[in-house]
Amino acid sequence: MQNADTVLGVLRERGRRGLPMERLYRQLFNPQLYLLAYGRIYANKGAMTPGVNGETADGMSMTKIDKIIDALRHERYRFMPVRRTYIPKKNGKTRPLGLPSWSGKLLGKVIRLLLEAYYEPRFSDRSHGFRPGRGCHTALREVANTWTGTTWFIEGDIADCFRSLDHEVMLSILTENIHDGRFLRLMRNMLQAGYLESYSKLPFD
Repeated sequence: MQNADTVLGVLRERGRRGLPMERLYRQLFNPQLYLLAYGRIYANKGAMTPGVNGETADGMSMTKIDKIIDALRHERYRFMPVRRTYIPKKNGKTRPLGLPSWSGKLLGKVIRLLLEAYYEPRFSDRSHGFRPGRGCHTALREVANTWTGTTWFIEGDIADCFRSLDHEVMLSILTENIHDGRFLRLMRNMLQAGYLESYSKLPFD
C-alpha cells in the first residue's frame, strides 16, 4: 500500500501534465489517506459537533476506518443527510450551516485530498479562494504588487451559492478528467445525500 504522500504526488503530476484520472476509486481503500485526513480535521472546532447520528471525532479508531473502507470496497457506503442548522449573520439574517456525520466528514476530506492534489496544478494563479496557502491576504498582495494601475474593482457573489449550483453541471465537469464510474457514482451519492433541518438543539447537543 503506497503512503499518502506518494499517492497525492502521483495525482499532482497527472494534473500538471493534463492526464486523466483512472481507477481513482481504488485510492479510497488506502488507510494512510484517512489517517492524513484525520490529522487535518480532528483539531477543528467542528470535529466534536455531531451530525444526524450523533457521531463525532471522539472515539475515532482504525476499526472505524476499516468499516468505511469495507463499505466502499463493496460499494455499500452511503453518505448520511447533513444536519442543517442556522447561525446568525451581522445583518440580522441567518446562514445555513451543514453538519455532516463524522464518517462522512472524514471520507469527504479524503476525497478532497485526492481532488485537490489533481486539480491544484491546473488552477489559475489568479485564483485565491478556497485553496491551500491562498486566501484574502494573498489576493490583496497580488492586487498591491501587480494591479498597480487599477483604480476600482467589481465584487460579485452568487446568491445562495451552494444550493443554487447544478449538481449535473458539477458532475459533468468531473467527468471530463475522471474516468472512473465508481468514483463518479460516489460523488453523485454525496451530492444527493440531502439534509435534515435543525431549528433547535438536538438531544445530543
